Amino acid sequence: MLKVTQISIILQPYPILEASILGIRINQLARSMKTFFKTFFASLLALIIFSFLGILILFGIAGSFSSEEQKTIDPNSVLVVDMAENYVEQTKSDPFSEIINKKKGKIPSLSELIGLIKYAKTDSTIKGIYIKCQENPNGYASTEEIRKALLDFKTSKKFMVAFGETITQKGYWIGNVADQIYTHPSGGVEFNGFSYETMFLKGLLDKLEIKPEVFYAGKFKSATEPFRYAQMSDANKLQTGIWLNALYSSFLTGVSEKRNIELATLKSLANEGKIQNANDALKYNLVDGLLYDDQVKKVIAKKLHVQKEQNISFVSVGDYASSVAIRGSGSGKIAVVFADGDIEMGKNQNGAIASDDYRVMLQKLRNDESIKAVVLRVNSPGGSSLASDIIWREIDLLKKEKPVVVSMGNYAASGGYYIACGADSIYADANTITGSIGVFSVIPNVEMFMKNKLGITFDRVNTAQYADMPSATRTLNATEKGFMQASVDSVYASFKSRVAIGRRKSVTYIDSIAQGRVWIGADAVKVGLVDRIATLNEAIAAASKLAHMKGYSIKAYPENKSFIEELINGYENNVKVKAIKEEIGANQWQAFQQVKSIQQMMGQPQARLPIFVVNHP
Repeated sequence: MLKVTQISIILQPYPILEASILGIRINQLARSMKTFFKTFFASLLALIIFSFLGILILFGIAGSFSSEEQKTIDPNSVLVVDMAENYVEQTKSDPFSEIINKKKGKIPSLSELIGLIKYAKTDSTIKGIYIKCQENPNGYASTEEIRKALLDFKTSKKFMVAFGETITQKGYWIGNVADQIYTHPSGGVEFNGFSYETMFLKGLLDKLEIKPEVFYAGKFKSATEPFRYAQMSDANKLQTGIWLNALYSSFLTGVSEKRNIELATLKSLANEGKIQNANDALKYNLVDGLLYDDQVKKVIAKKLHVQKEQNISFVSVGDYASSVAIRGSGSGKIAVVFADGDIEMGKNQNGAIASDDYRVMLQKLRNDESIKAVVLRVNSPGGSSLASDIIWREIDLLKKEKPVVVSMGNYAASGGYYIACGADSIYADANTITGSIGVFSVIPNVEMFMKNKLGITFDRVNTAQYADMPSATRTLNATEKGFMQASVDSVYASFKSRVAIGRRKSVTYIDSIAQGRVWIGADAVKVGLVDRIATLNEAIAAASKLAHMKGYSIKAYPENKSFIEELINGYENNVKVKAIKEEIGANQWQAFQQVKSIQQMMGQPQARLPIFVVNHP
């Protein structure tokens, strides 16, 4: 097609004809531009209106949650404690679930659950508790804290009934505190003892011709064993047997006391495999009866003096939380800082304890005069040793300004203990996994794998002898290995020094109980890594005494984001994670997460527990 300029040149000898044709062309262009701008501005206006309406809808949804009226509780209600829920350390929300199923996205925190059980003890509207104990994904320490709260509730003389179609051992750990515990006639109770299983990768790595370079300090530091061995070392079996049997002993002791069965009898039931079905559980007095769900509800109805089970007012923990206000009193504030997850460098990724975020947060608390004391709730298997030291430093500075008390959750080991060791006081649950004072570093050598399996080779030019160190595509020489081991040893020495100063012990003594050894909370008290066995609420009370506070309110950190922030910021990750999980399945997703953890470990000194762990409680 000829351009306008070309037409003009051709028609120059014919000015009238040229003007006519160019006029037609210009009119066509004008109409086209008019149509374009009309469509463009119409689309732009529609986009603006749509965005504005979207914002109004989002704020309307958020407003509906914030302005929702408190739920009213029937004066003859039963609080339902569903142990299938994972009661996390800090309350979190899933905006997508909340939009689809209002308020069901809320996940009650462990401390909230315990506070509600305590409140229900004296609440006249709550006549008893119904425990759903079929399963229990919560950790051993969390389970014990919930159990203590339920035992305290029983002193009110209100009733407590537990039921599960099938009951796992961790479910039974909670359920046996009830006045009566029932299971389905075709169900049963798992009662086989505890088992700990670790996956070893050495055989796979050998077949793939991948040779990881492993550097570690601490003979009990077992996190690198999956890369070095095909089975557990003697030292690892020793320490694992000690803490696993301590957990098992705690479980059996609780059952013995509540069911009035001799410990020796309970051990024989597990050792001889005598509990295989529901009838066995009833025969050996592990349950009080074999009932269907409707029959259990009839038992509860009778306790409430109502004629039909349909008339029972069951109240979930979530609904109960929205109906009562549990607040402290007093002008002073205690900050409860939740350190939950892996410890990593940088900013927050997927709920990790990120060094940048926690440094800023702890500095803010140090300078906030309204905060009179800080409780650091640690629930972490560790992670980056450098990130741990950054957080340790902020804790050390913080405690010079105000009291700092540590409360340990399910795990406070390795890097988790690193960030805790400098506090004024350290409290743990009897079943907390802690200690593991040791360091390691792993560098994979994939040179032969890439060459022999994929046909890929590498070459390099360096400006200095060690410019490419550490490298995953060549073997480290003896000098480089010495550098890596020296780095690990240096971090380990600093770790022990931090613990020695914080616990007021000699470095020599700390070395004798360190070496990467894992301790159960009860034993950690005996060796001086922990001050005493106590719950989070008891740790908060201790912090208030150290700060000489007569009354206090509690402020949780990290601070929760608003509904809109969670909705906008969490959209991409939420959709992406859910899509991948559904596509590859739960087990494969867990394996994927473990691979990501391995990637984060490479080349950097780590203070963490083993990651390939499967428990059978």
